[in-house]
Amino acid sequence: MSIALGLVLTALDNTIVSASVNKIIDDIGGLDKVSWIYTTYALAGTSTMLIFGKLSDLFGRKTLYLIAIGLFLLGSALCGTANTIEQLSTYRVIQGIGAGGIFPISFSLIYTLYTDPKDSAKLSGIFGAVFGLSSIAGPQIGTWISETLSWRWCFYINLPIGIISFAALLLTLQESRSVRKPKVDVLGALLIVVATVCSMLALEIGGKDDAWNSWRIVALFGVTGLAVICFFFVEWRAKEPILPLKLFKNRMVTGTSVVVFCQGAIMFAAMTYLPLYTNYVLGESRLNLLLTPLMLSTIIGSVLMGFILTRYKIRTFMSINMAIGIVVSCLLMTLSPDVPFWQFIGMVVLLGLGVLGPLNSISQNAVAYSVEESFIGVSSSLVGFFRSMGGVMGASIMAVIVNTQMAMSVKTAVIQLNLNPDSDSAYHPPDTETVLRYKDQFDPELVSYYKHAMDHAITQGFVLFLCLSVIGTIAALMVGSMKIKKRSDETSQAATSSQIEI
Repeated sequence: MSIALGLVLTALDNTIVSASVNKIIDDIGGLDKVSWIYTTYALAGTSTMLIFGKLSDLFGRKTLYLIAIGLFLLGSALCGTANTIEQLSTYRVIQGIGAGGIFPISFSLIYTLYTDPKDSAKLSGIFGAVFGLSSIAGPQIGTWISETLSWRWCFYINLPIGIISFAALLLTLQESRSVRKPKVDVLGALLIVVATVCSMLALEIGGKDDAWNSWRIVALFGVTGLAVICFFFVEWRAKEPILPLKLFKNRMVTGTSVVVFCQGAIMFAAMTYLPLYTNYVLGESRLNLLLTPLMLSTIIGSVLMGFILTRYKIRTFMSINMAIGIVVSCLLMTLSPDVPFWQFIGMVVLLGLGVLGPLNSISQNAVAYSVEESFIGVSSSLVGFFRSMGGVMGASIMAVIVNTQMAMSVKTAVIQLNLNPDSDSAYHPPDTETVLRYKDQFDPELVSYYKHAMDHAITQGFVLFLCLSVIGTIAALMVGSMKIKKRSDETSQAATSSQIEI
């Protein structure tokens, strides 16, 4: 129960905040900086995920889980007291650091508490469903709270849930810790934070706030590259590295990391651009008709995979899921404004049921049962880390493709539709969002042109899905022939090295 409540906290948080953002802006202002409410949270969570995973292996999962929940609750309480958008963004950093520990340690606790793979696989699937259901409920809960109470209670609501989770874990769970004397790799931890924050920040603001060739973006990528190089040198020499590089000699760990990177990229890009396609191309403004089937199918896929995961080899499941991704990508690339909405939803359901959901269960279990028990924490956090990094990169690359295609279409519209009758070189044609959102105020021919341009741009972007699915399929075929079995002392000690020979 304690672990499930912890997952509910992190799942609810972002969706509740999204639903209350208008009330937040009305109260404390800061419309031009509102994106930092999400950006700071994501940066803090992703950059500390690996650190929490490793420290939980050294100092005990219970101890680090309690620290993570404590930080999350402290951040939540402070967020509720914020009087400016800058304060709120700062407090979200504390909250994000806590979330960075809760998610990976939750799953590592499952694998240490339940030694039977059948039980742990089922629980990981069910907990994935809890996470998904909380994400669905978040917008409704956030809207109700912000309208009936105050947006501040969207943060305060975390306190009672978190306190119950904290107390239950404190009183019921026996401590687990490494038998070795802990030696913290401080420099490695600092470098992974720098590399993660700089890369995510560059991908987040690149093409939006700054051009990709601007000095700030180039500098951020430069610092990222330098930090990564230094990180590898430090980790090779560290006695207790934050990220033991020998884990990547394990084909299951390396292959799964690539697969979840691709999964995260597809998932984030889909969550960003499928709603745009639904609204602007298919003309359906009720986005719950899209998001609810997508989330429910993802949940069902996660739960079902948890129940059948131990029956066949991991490679078989991963390969099938990524192959389904190839099929879905090809179907999405054939979309048009004339496609029946039920067919579109069918593609979305296939994406959630066959790709996104099952891989949530597979990836955590595959990595946890292929490494020594002393590395479960860092390996579980590795899955979340690569999924998050893939998500940011996938959304950014998709944005570049779509925005480039739309820019070309707008230039063509100026010529074909004679949008610049006065030949004024400073003339700026109306942007796509304005035309499609307020279509009754524009020429039907222009609206139709922009609608088909948006269709073309997004379907061209789905080529990214195809490329990622192909890469994921190749990686899945190379993970080895491991089948999840109950961990024994002998296999636990040899897990990392044995996977090289599979």
